Formats: sequence, structure tokens, C-alpha cells
Amino acid sequence: MGSYELKSQASITIRSARGATRLAPSVHERDDANLQRMGKKPVLKRNFGILSILGFSCTILGTWEGLLGGGSGGAIYAYIFGWIGTFANFMVLAELASMAPTAGGQYHWAAMLAPSKHMKFVSFITGWFAVLGWQTAFAASAFLAGSMIQSAAILGNEAYNALPWQTTLITWCALSLALVINLAGGKLLPRAETVLLVVHILGFFGILIPLVYMAEHNTKEQVFLSFQNGGGFKTQGLSWFVGMTTCAFAFGGADASVHMAEEVANASMVIPQALMLSVGINGCLGFGILIAMMFCAGPDLGGNLGKITGYPFMGIFLEATNSVSGSLAMSAIVIVIYVCALMGLLAAASRQLWSFSRDRGVPGWRLWSRISTSRQLPVPAILVSVTISWLLAIIRLGSNIAMMDIVSMAISGIYLSYLVVTVLLFIRRVRGDISLYNDGDDEIINAPGAKLVWGPFRCPGLLGTIINGYAIIYIAIIVFFSFWPSSMDPTIAKMNWSILAIGGAIFFAILYYIFRARRVYTGPIVEISL
Repeated sequence: MGSYELKSQASITIRSARGATRLAPSVHERDDANLQRMGKKPVLKRNFGILSILGFSCTILGTWEGLLGGGSGGAIYAYIFGWIGTFANFMVLAELASMAPTAGGQYHWAAMLAPSKHMKFVSFITGWFAVLGWQTAFAASAFLAGSMIQSAAILGNEAYNALPWQTTLITWCALSLALVINLAGGKLLPRAETVLLVVHILGFFGILIPLVYMAEHNTKEQVFLSFQNGGGFKTQGLSWFVGMTTCAFAFGGADASVHMAEEVANASMVIPQALMLSVGINGCLGFGILIAMMFCAGPDLGGNLGKITGYPFMGIFLEATNSVSGSLAMSAIVIVIYVCALMGLLAAASRQLWSFSRDRGVPGWRLWSRISTSRQLPVPAILVSVTISWLLAIIRLGSNIAMMDIVSMAISGIYLSYLVVTVLLFIRRVRGDISLYNDGDDEIINAPGAKLVWGPFRCPGLLGTIINGYAIIYIAIIVFFSFWPSSMDPTIAKMNWSILAIGGAIFFAILYYIFRARRVYTGPIVEISL
């Protein structure tokens, strides 16, 4: 890559006629300078601010929307455990995003934190975990949106015969909408995410109020003291841990805003703020909807309608309101949020793929790393991400279970990438290898082999070490149980094959590394000279 000279501090400041007064650089100039200090050339336009990136993060997490199925009392305690673990996880990601706010995220952090001897391979595998996680997360979310629309049709018309090919076509339509919004460029996506944040919050109350007001309520003993072992596991504790992966999916995708870092103004502070605010907002909304569903859902969790549609919340809405039109209106709120969240999911998945391609980590990297000069967007990466999801949606024609395994792959891939960087940061933190933040330096930092420097956001001292350690334990638990089937002695059709899929994909990634990537992939490339 060609050399790109970093602007000197003088070139982004202004002096008075006497030469004594020095004005501070603008936010965008400071962002570009910080990115250049990490060896990267600024090529994307910074259209996101704190409100739009907060909406982006909150709606991709979609915590309360993912908890509408109800459950037993054990779900409440699993949620609390998951919320605390997610807070610790988000804190670690926020610290790393403040240190190195780049679209690469996890693989860049792995490269800057790993020992130089193992840097290339650790960074490469971490990047592939993230690629697999985000591409399957986008595909899985599109499938859920498509099948949810079809389920709403069943709710509105009992005579409707839902067929698999119809789900695939609906999924393709939802993907096409996300593609159009992403290719439009400019400020359309940030503005849409701001509006979606309002819908995300108001929609919560639009469902909570009629549900709580109109439904018959369970007793507090039924809500807080009932435990179920629907999977037939040998112990209640094992059943609890397996079921906890639902909470992990509801909080999954924490790094979405990270992959937009090169399009966010004041990224080293705004991204951490968005991460911590999103876990607070979504955590509160999720806990509220979970308690409401526990009090309002019957023991059959949506009855026959819930079983037919695959979405118990539609049956619960119908039982509560005794109105098809009312239930459809409430379901429409959830569906709109799911469909619109695909816009952000595509943006995050494509930026992660583009960044990894920029550093030559995937086959075809020359094409996927291109930027449209007119739109200032990674158009090839956007197109290939949508194409992958279009192709994966065809799986629904053969098996619904296989599509649900893609959901498990998304959880496993993303959380495995979290685990690698969280462990590496913990080691560096304990060893005291990271210097205090100083934005006045004009040297390459937080890149492979360069000086490690804390960003302006961090959790200092012993508390930061404890939170980092707890995050490792929590993520390891999530990864381990994400590979488990939902019941003991599963049939071949109901087996969770995600471990085979993840293992197979990583096996081929390793083969690619051995025969090709180790010659071209050197970790995050330093594109500039200082």
C-alpha cells in the first residue's frame, strides 16, 4: 500500500498573526489523527454521532424484543446473571474500543495485544471468528424477521398455509430493503438509526402497557419460584445453563458499533459511551419485558398458536388481548424493529469484512477492500454480505432446524472473538504493559509491535482487573453451552450442529492460512508513515 503521511500537529492547528495563539483541532481532524496514529488511512465519512450510534447499538442488541417468549422463574435469574456478565463484557470492549477505535475491532485488538511471536495467527483466527459470527448473525436475523412476518400472516388468517419457499422470499425482501438503505449512503442510515431508537423505546411501552393491563396475572410464586427442565437434563442447574444462551443472544452483537468506529465522530469516547448506555438501556427494558411476560404468560406459553408460528409471544398477545387485530398491532411493533435492525446488522457485518479484507485476511481481499469514492462506502463488502445471507436463506427450503443452528453459530463465533481479546487484555493489564493515555504523542500506537496506550475511557486499578476476569468466566460459559442441544438425547434432526459448522469453517480458514494467508497476512497493515 502507498505511504500516507500523517499530518503534523501544526497542520491541524491555526496560529494567530503573532504566532502565539494555537487553536484546538476540530473533532474530525482529531479523529483522523488518532486513526493515523494506529497506522490507518481515513477513507470513510464520519456521519454518526452519539445519538445515532446509540440507536445503532441498542436496536442491534434488541434485548427486550428477544425476550418475548416468557419462561419459568429460572429465566429471571439467568437474565440477571447474563446482564451482569454482559456489563463486564461491554466494559472490556469499551476499553479496547477507546484504545483502538477501528472498524477491525477484535482482530486488530488481538494483533496489538498478542505476543509478537504468535500475533499473526492469533489475529487471523480472531478475525475469522468475527467474520463467521457477523455473517451468520446477519443471515440468522434476516431469517427470523422473514419467519416472523409469515407467522403474523398465520395469526391474521388461520387458513393461511405457510410454506418454506415463502419464508425464503420474504427473507430476501427484508435483505433487499437493508441493502437499499446501506447503499444510499450519506446521513440516511444514521438518521434512520436515530428514529429506530425512538421506536425501540416507545415500542416497549406499546407492548408492555396493553399486555400488563389486559392479561390475567400469575402469582409471584409462579413467577419467581417456578423452575422448568423442558430439555430433560439430569440436573436443574444444567438445564439453567443451557437455557441461558437465550440471554446471550438477546445481548449479542456488542461490537456492532465498534465496526462503525471509522464513521463515528469522536470515536474513542462516543463508542464506549454508546456501549455502556446500550447495556444500561437494553438491560432495563429487557428486565421489564421479561417480568411482564412472566406475570402475563400462561403455562402453555402461547398455546397452540405459539407452537404453530414458532413465536410464543404472538399467542401470549392473543390470549391477553382476546383480539386478533390488537395482537397483530403489537406483533407489528416487534416485526418493524427486527426488519429495520437488519440495516445496522448489514452495516456492521460489511464493515468488519471490509476491514479484515483491507488487511488481506480473507480470499478475494483485493475486491472486498475497495471503497466507492462517490459514496465513501465499502460497496463490494456490502454486496457480498447480502449475497451470503441470500444464499443461506435457501437452507430454509430444506430444514428449519438448520437455520436455527446458524443462530447458534452466530453466538459462538462472536463470543469466541470476545474471549480471545478479553483474555489477552487481562494478561496485558496484570503485567502492566499499557501506558496512560496521551493524545499529544505523534507516534504509532496500539498497533502490532507498537506501544500500548490506554484510551480516554477505561476502568482503572483492581476494579478493572476484577471486571476483566469476570468477563472471561462469563464468556467462556456462554461459548461452552452455545454448542449444546436444547434437550438430552436429541435426534439427528434436533441436534445442535453449530460446533461442527464452526469447527469446519475454522479448519478451512487454517488451511487457507497455511497455503496462502501466511504469505500475505501480516496483521493490521500500517498504511501510513510518521
